[in-house]
Amino acid sequence: MNIEALISDGTIAAVKELYQQDVPAKMIQLQKTRSDFEGHLTLVVFPLLRISKKKPEDTAQDIGAYLKDNCPAVADYNVVKGFLNLVVSPKAWLSLLSTINADPQWGYKAAASDAPLVMIEYSSPNTNKPLHLGHVRNNLLGWSLAQIMQANGCKVVKTNIVNDRGIHICKSMLAWQKWGNGETPETTGKKGDHLIGDYYVAFDKHYREEVKTLKTKFIAEGMDEEAAEERAKNESPLIVEAHEMLVKWEQGDPEVRALWKMMNEWVYAGFDETYKALGVGFDKIYYESDTYLEGKKKVEEGLKKGLFFRKDDGSVWADLAADGLDQKLLLRSDGTSVYMTQDIGTADMRFRDFPIDKMIYVVGNEQNYHFQVLSILLDRLGFKWGKELVHFSYGMVELPNGKMKSREGTVVDADDLIASMIADAQQLSEDKVNKLEGISDEEKRDIARIVGMGALKYFILKVDARKNMLFNPEESIDFNGNTGPFIQYTHARIRSILRKAEAEGIDISTEALDGNVEINAKETDLIQKLSDFGAAVEQAGKDYSPSGIANYCYELTKQFNQFYHDYSILNADSHEQKLFRLLLAKNVAKTIKNGMALLGIEVPERM
Repeated sequence: MNIEALISDGTIAAVKELYQQDVPAKMIQLQKTRSDFEGHLTLVVFPLLRISKKKPEDTAQDIGAYLKDNCPAVADYNVVKGFLNLVVSPKAWLSLLSTINADPQWGYKAAASDAPLVMIEYSSPNTNKPLHLGHVRNNLLGWSLAQIMQANGCKVVKTNIVNDRGIHICKSMLAWQKWGNGETPETTGKKGDHLIGDYYVAFDKHYREEVKTLKTKFIAEGMDEEAAEERAKNESPLIVEAHEMLVKWEQGDPEVRALWKMMNEWVYAGFDETYKALGVGFDKIYYESDTYLEGKKKVEEGLKKGLFFRKDDGSVWADLAADGLDQKLLLRSDGTSVYMTQDIGTADMRFRDFPIDKMIYVVGNEQNYHFQVLSILLDRLGFKWGKELVHFSYGMVELPNGKMKSREGTVVDADDLIASMIADAQQLSEDKVNKLEGISDEEKRDIARIVGMGALKYFILKVDARKNMLFNPEESIDFNGNTGPFIQYTHARIRSILRKAEAEGIDISTEALDGNVEINAKETDLIQKLSDFGAAVEQAGKDYSPSGIANYCYELTKQFNQFYHDYSILNADSHEQKLFRLLLAKNVAKTIKNGMALLGIEVPERM
């Protein structure tokens, strides 16, 4: 049992003994004592005044005296108005450290057999282009959220929905047919997603040229500029061909489908490389080429049940006036689906595949309205989690102007960004790494990868996901301040200390906690900070907040570094003190590692 639980139970017993009344645990409010007062934990007594029928100071005095006499965790107390500041006994801190040390997964909750199943959708790429910086933030948030929910005792299924159909796919396919000369990823040495992305760009280039030529022709024939441009866009031979290809795809044309399948396989192989480099993955992948048909079926079912209505042109709509919204198109007049239809179909397939209790969609904030509508529609259609689906809405991420142009010149390519971060880490950490004895070139490269990716992930995840952010590669890879490398370096420093102790033949065990060792205020603060990890994980799960975990890791790291600056570990005044500090440091490293793992960040053994 942790210290807060001991004091909470002791307070309940105190109220029963002093005032002859039972009090529910939720009325016991404990918080950290303010730094300008003596104590570790503060009991707020105001909620108990109706029971005590005494002044706040007198109530606090009564309870404080009882706890000092009857609760082993409390060594002393002081009263400041309606606040009872409690000094926790050294033995209680040592006992808590022993508990933390005994649990390799301290702060995590194991999933019970009846734990809720949470499905998290993230990534959602299009198969006509590579992943970019926006996808990086999406994937990192989705993966981290999955780890956090698991650490809160939930069963988690990570899913991806791939947009593998539509006119944008046909544009890349048509361009490859016209100008590809049979190129493949193997013959060009390019990742498949980059190769297909190049053809999407090629289509757009030729299409713009056609539109420009046709627009000039139409204006010469007497059309105004706006009408001429609109007509040129619709009548461009390339776009006409692309639409014809889309119709053939819809009709299941064998040749078009074979080309589509081949090019998509190239893209998936490229995506997999990027996902691997990012350290993310999925338990189940869905494809819109499958789900859109399911969505049409569900909409038709809803139409028969009177949940939706059909207009004179044959299109199907949902009337959301009762929910304070407008009407929403679900099927076009020609029977084709829209994104909402596809999301309904995807939800239906998922619900048949898994007993989902909660559904979380990791999608940018430009889709806030879409998910507001989707929640209403899924609830109408009978999905038990529809009304309470979570849209994990996040802001845009950009780079400072002039930094790291992508190969297309418009967006930042994920692979370019990853490679650049690892290269920067290699450059910046080279001097440190070269000082390490007996380290191979392969280990150096791995350390550079861990540090570069840690810098990228931490810088993105430390920001509140709801906010737009500016990703600055130079700031992210600094070894000082609120950065991934700063936290990683502290972990490596502790591991180095522990290796030195091991080389000296020191056995770091709970014998260090025999009760004879004196612990100072900074050591006590560190144990208290370690004890807060479980609460930080729980709060991050409630708030869907990876940034909360990042903030905890930084605060713990800062606190340890201040302690390490003020006190020696290996040259402590006594052997008992050395053993205690080694055990404390070991558990700080463990908690940093567990915390950073929730962000998808590795921590190296040496740097």
